[in-house]
Amino acid sequence: MSEREGAPGRNKKGSERLKHSAPMMTRVRRVATLVAASVALCVFLSGCAKKTRAPRIPAPPKVGATEDGIASWYGHPYHGRRAANGEVYDMEKLTAAHRTLLFGTRVLVENQTNGKSVEVRITDRGPFIDGRIIDLSRAAARQIGMIGPGTAKVRIVVLGYGPAKGAPGFAVQVGAFSDNRRAEQLREQLEQRYTPVRVVRRDGGAPVWRVLAGDKATLEEAEALAAEFRRSTPDAFVVRIDP
Repeated sequence: MSEREGAPGRNKKGSERLKHSAPMMTRVRRVATLVAASVALCVFLSGCAKKTRAPRIPAPPKVGATEDGIASWYGHPYHGRRAANGEVYDMEKLTAAHRTLLFGTRVLVENQTNGKSVEVRITDRGPFIDGRIIDLSRAAARQIGMIGPGTAKVRIVVLGYGPAKGAPGFAVQVGAFSDNRRAEQLREQLEQRYTPVRVVRRDGGAPVWRVLAGDKATLEEAEALAAEFRRSTPDAFVVRIDP
């Protein structure tokens, strides 16, 4: 038999060997794929195990929520400085500092000793003395009879939530004096019926002390208050007050 005649036999044997090796290669590929998938899954799971959930921000207290504790008040040297929410602190406005309540939260503060209460807006952080829960402005402390004692046992009631930074409001200028003592006397008289009432110094030449009453959100509310004042003070007029 010639060499050429023997070639078909050898080709047939080679084809049979290829047929037997094909299933083996398929199994090898399957095993390799499974190993790769297992490694990828382990890497993924180990990555997931290292991830930590972001801490959940606690929801603000519901309207009507209460807190009992000791209140204090602050005035100088903080008057005129920036509060934590960015406003300039005015101790003659009805504001307060609290450690956790959102800026703009409106709360009712009731003096448990005498029953007097005042509504304030949270604009600052504090007090940072153990056992105290709220730091009132001087105007707010005065309204609940807390100036002298310095502290009082109070109950706080959440009334609602407003903007973090106060919007411009309106007040009524009831008088203007070159003598600060006369301005303070008028303020004390007006505080018997109105809140807040504050004395604001206007510089430029000789200083003038202006007596402003009210803190209204709209011009219409301020005009109504001015009309009430004009019955006894014809020169009363509305002014804008900025936060």
